[in-house]
Amino acid sequence: MSKSPCVHAGQEQTSRPSKAHQHSSVDEPVDPSRRSFLAKAGAAATVAMATGAIALTTPSTAEAEIGPLSDSARARACLNLRESTAQADFNQPLVSHPDNGDDSLYPDKCGSFTKCLPHDSFGRVNLSAYQSLIYALSTGNPTDFANITMGGSNLLTNPQSGLAFDLEGTDGHNLTVPAAPTIAGTQTAAEMVELYWASLLRDVPFDQYPGNSLAVAAAKELTNFPDYNGPRNNFHVTANLLFRGGLGSTFAGETVGPYVSQFMLMPTALGVQPISNQWRVRLPNQDFLTSFSDWLHVQNGGFTGLTAQIDPQVRYPRTGRDLASFAHIDVLSQAYFVALLGLMGMDAPLNPGNPYNNSRTQGGFGTFGGGDFAATINEVASRALNAVWFQKWYVHRRQRPEATGGIVQLIKTGQGSKTDCSLNSTFLGSQGLQQSFNKYGSYLLSQAYPEGCPAHPSYPTGHGTVGGACITVLKFFFDGNFVIPNPVTPSDDGLSLQPYTGSSLTVNGELAKLGHNVSFGHGIHAGIHYRSDTDQSLLLGEAVALSVLGNKASCYNEKFSVTLTKFDGTTVTISN
Repeated sequence: MSKSPCVHAGQEQTSRPSKAHQHSSVDEPVDPSRRSFLAKAGAAATVAMATGAIALTTPSTAEAEIGPLSDSARARACLNLRESTAQADFNQPLVSHPDNGDDSLYPDKCGSFTKCLPHDSFGRVNLSAYQSLIYALSTGNPTDFANITMGGSNLLTNPQSGLAFDLEGTDGHNLTVPAAPTIAGTQTAAEMVELYWASLLRDVPFDQYPGNSLAVAAAKELTNFPDYNGPRNNFHVTANLLFRGGLGSTFAGETVGPYVSQFMLMPTALGVQPISNQWRVRLPNQDFLTSFSDWLHVQNGGFTGLTAQIDPQVRYPRTGRDLASFAHIDVLSQAYFVALLGLMGMDAPLNPGNPYNNSRTQGGFGTFGGGDFAATINEVASRALNAVWFQKWYVHRRQRPEATGGIVQLIKTGQGSKTDCSLNSTFLGSQGLQQSFNKYGSYLLSQAYPEGCPAHPSYPTGHGTVGGACITVLKFFFDGNFVIPNPVTPSDDGLSLQPYTGSSLTVNGELAKLGHNVSFGHGIHAGIHYRSDTDQSLLLGEAVALSVLGNKASCYNEKFSVTLTKFDGTTVTISN
């Protein structure tokens, strides 16, 4: 009988224990043959790969040990379990890590992340300094990281995190994402146009978009970009669909109801501490890095010395700036922990596969209960960060939108010969870019944060990868099809909540929306990430969480089979 997890994509587990050993509920005694196996199987256990599943092939034994294992048997069982789980992960086929080729294509590295290194007066990185970064990334030697040539006092954000190992889940280096869009390509063009429009709409309440002339113009222009990957209605981008996630069957539920997820609006509590979900956000009309001197200073690792003023009135989130304010200083798993509190506060039903759903004698806590829920969210968050930091620094090194804005400034002011990069002509002639120039007097992409983007590459996002992982954990524990009761929408001034009476909002849909609210708040609305950064990071985070949950499955004493719906609409079953 197997204690190792089975993770099935789109199907229920087909193998079952013999009738004599089958469990109908967690109230029945533990199968003694399992305890005998864990204590005595040792190296005799072999790992076999099945389609879409991790399964442990075990030797048969007639011996039984009743009750908890002795200390020595428990130690041996723990070692056997860790070895068999590690072997199953090791047997997974190796993935490839494609990049978009921009780093090799452009001699001046205009398509690569170079912030905090020294640059010349046109924003071109010092190639010797860039090579010192590449050398450190290639050796992994802490001494070489200490010798990277820096341009100012701002520090690179934790490139060595991408080299960290984890003792749970698939190794982050054996997870992958597609190559990032190229800087000169049509997808980046569409994403940059979206970013310029988002900067212009940063202070407009989301529910005003359908009647706002800028939002209507933005939707019309984005409709004409075939490689714009946001949601559409009959092939058209509408003002109500601007800056939402979801395309086709992926991220279902994103386009239903208010822009802001219910998990960012509904009041809840952390024990006796009320959480109103009203925020201290930044005051409107504060945009940064719109002069080339400020922009260049920040590329060199400097700081503008400016700060964003805080609104003294707390408000429910209702604008892009509000979401950018949240994502600037949040703890990365924060929104999902608050969502957990909201789910528990509304008595949302647990996943139908939870083994305690029909128990006559027990409730979950440290396993399949509140303690497990809270701990696992943060458990997967740390593993997600290591996985995405490897992708950021060691594979893609995609330049940030603010850096692309610098190239736009050179080209549009007749200095295109000072960069090796060319940009899509439709983007350079776009209405969104011209409208931004009319407002700010430069072609730079305005930023919501005084320092601009963080000091690490753009693709994929840390916020999105953590979000995808935490959301997957919440789906594992809760019924994603549950319809959220008494949904709300924020008033335009953010001072009150009003009843929402439209189509039903499900847990899964509002969780997907939450992931994009946080990651687009940090990205599109702040001006520091492209759309594709978020979409791919949510999927990467999902993969991280599924691998961790698959490993954890073998550690539970309870027998269970949990099915959840992935972002792409398919289902996966995790069981032991």
